[in-house]
Amino acid sequence: MTTSLGASHICISNDPKQQQQQLEIQKFNGLRLLRSPQSFNNRIHLFSHVSPFLVRAVSAPTKTETSAQPKRSKVEIFKEQSNFIRYPLNEELLTEAPNINEAATQLIKFHGSYQQYNRDERGSRTYSFMLRTKNPCGKVSNQLYLAMDDLADQFGIGTLRLTTRQTFQLHGVMKQNLKTVMSTIIKSMGSTLGACGDLNRNVLAPSAPLVRKDYLFAQQTADNIAALLTPQSGFYYDMWVDGEKYMSAEPPEVVNARNDNTHGTNFPDSPEPIYGTQFLPRKFKIAVTVPTDNSVDLFTNDIGVVVVSDDNEEPVGFNIYVGGGMGRTHRVETTFPRLAEPLGYVPKKDILSAVKAIVVTQRENGRRDDRRYSRMKYLISSWGIEKFRTVVEQYHGKKFEPCHELPEWEFKSYLGWHEQGDGNLYCGLHVDSGRVKGTMKKTLRELFEKYNLNARITPNQNIILCDIRRSWKRPITTALAQAGLLLPKYVDPLNVTAMACPAMPLCPLAIAEAERGIPDILKRVRTVFEKVGLKYNESVVIRITGCPNGCARPYMAELGLVGDGPNSYQIWLGGTPNQTSLAKTFMNKVKLQDLEKVFEPLFYHWKRKRQSKESFGDFSNRLGFEKLQELVDKWEGIPLSSARYNLKLFADKETYEAIDKLAKIQDKSAHQLAIDIIRNYVASHQNGKQE
Repeated sequence: MTTSLGASHICISNDPKQQQQQLEIQKFNGLRLLRSPQSFNNRIHLFSHVSPFLVRAVSAPTKTETSAQPKRSKVEIFKEQSNFIRYPLNEELLTEAPNINEAATQLIKFHGSYQQYNRDERGSRTYSFMLRTKNPCGKVSNQLYLAMDDLADQFGIGTLRLTTRQTFQLHGVMKQNLKTVMSTIIKSMGSTLGACGDLNRNVLAPSAPLVRKDYLFAQQTADNIAALLTPQSGFYYDMWVDGEKYMSAEPPEVVNARNDNTHGTNFPDSPEPIYGTQFLPRKFKIAVTVPTDNSVDLFTNDIGVVVVSDDNEEPVGFNIYVGGGMGRTHRVETTFPRLAEPLGYVPKKDILSAVKAIVVTQRENGRRDDRRYSRMKYLISSWGIEKFRTVVEQYHGKKFEPCHELPEWEFKSYLGWHEQGDGNLYCGLHVDSGRVKGTMKKTLRELFEKYNLNARITPNQNIILCDIRRSWKRPITTALAQAGLLLPKYVDPLNVTAMACPAMPLCPLAIAEAERGIPDILKRVRTVFEKVGLKYNESVVIRITGCPNGCARPYMAELGLVGDGPNSYQIWLGGTPNQTSLAKTFMNKVKLQDLEKVFEPLFYHWKRKRQSKESFGDFSNRLGFEKLQELVDKWEGIPLSSARYNLKLFADKETYEAIDKLAKIQDKSAHQLAIDIIRNYVASHQNGKQE
């Protein structure tokens, strides 16, 4: 027997306004059984060390058989011929070349690695590999943190990066060192399996180590979903630790859910009962959280899961949302970012079955001919949520209940010192763009070693130190301050919520700077804030990516900058501080040096025309992009009548430094504090008479 993939096509409306809604994707017909056992045996014999096995697949509930040979992307063929993600990667790793071939480059993603080269260099390419760990809930043990710190120095570029999906990235690993690095991570109770590739990625959950029923239950659920959707065929351990498995015991509910084939979800007798030979059409992302806590950017995920508790704060079930995703392609209107929408509610005992049913629906029906349209968001956009729900319910074997009503969402950063709820403390530390390096890296290592700390990585690229005794707070605070890891009140509010992807020089997709460019851009925004009279403690959510794939989720930002050329950005507006609204394209190809021409009029009019406590994102949506564009086009600089707010106040350095020191205590700029002092003085001497 062999397997094949079903056909698919696009039908696009001539009306551009309807293209997103009318993008029709003929359902993928699954991994159909074809009666050609000889063909299958011939393929298996490519791998002489592997015994033939039987691969069976189930049909999607509404599938119709066709005899036409389906069109497939090149990656689908690589997966099919790989002996479950082994060949030819296993052979390529043994060659003396510094890089690996095209097929192996695609397959190594499933192992948690990307091949990269330094784009700053001219002439011949210097190849290296980026490794990404898989840390459900962002949990990092003391042992794993110290191992990653060592590996960064010994085999990487000397830095660690905290990602927007609560994982580490290790850059600059040479091919000949891959096995050493991978095996060290595995033996340190870490993993990179499934951190990349066409399968479920790292499962997000709130990173705060709160000893609370709902938070603990959300984190346990994230762990269980991650285990359920972890590949089972052993290719990862075969490649990096010679087949020795380092796996903790799985809860029985996970094993039962994986093995349950009551509703035709599994490939019987396959080494990959859920994924089969082809795995998923594209990457798949899941987040779990509790009501009000949107630190995980819930609606950007393929599946969003929210704990629902009863009146006694006892978790009883979950709301499920589906179809979120950020990736798109510039100037291809049939690609788009999308928010997840409600699918339904399930009792807590059914969550693993429901998640599995959603994954299988995407496995059987997601497109496999054009990877630009392979994410589940396009399937749901094509089918509509009602049809999607019907198919999922057939795989689940039950109807979904309506979603429960939830309170308003909030973004929670968890920075600073907090009670865990068990007598210990935790401390959230802001890390610019998630890059741990230099004195900060050295100090963190010393703290991990001295106090035997564990950690959590946040979806906002920060790190939380956990399980801190009260008596340790003062020495830890002192050490952190000396390393530049400041308490949140000393961090510019713009930096607290800002994010950027790595982009240049190692990402092959980047067409503009992001991580290297964001420090200067944030300083320029702060300067504009001061120029138009906005207070120091005011902020907007700014996210920057070097390409439209959206790894730093710019399409949820109040101000998103998406690279669309060298030193050029597409500007997106309209996201909200709690990450519940999708931004929209405002301007294209704005040059880096011209950003102030857009920022100044937008922030000036936000300061003067906003409603009470109205965020910049809400203001942008209320005024509308046509009006905002008019304000930008007609901008001639800050009106002279406003100049009195920007007078030079300090004649000598000593006075400025004294005021600046006092201002920081009040979360203000020196300029703002000086203005406040003058205003208070004038108010107390009205009509020449002191009150």
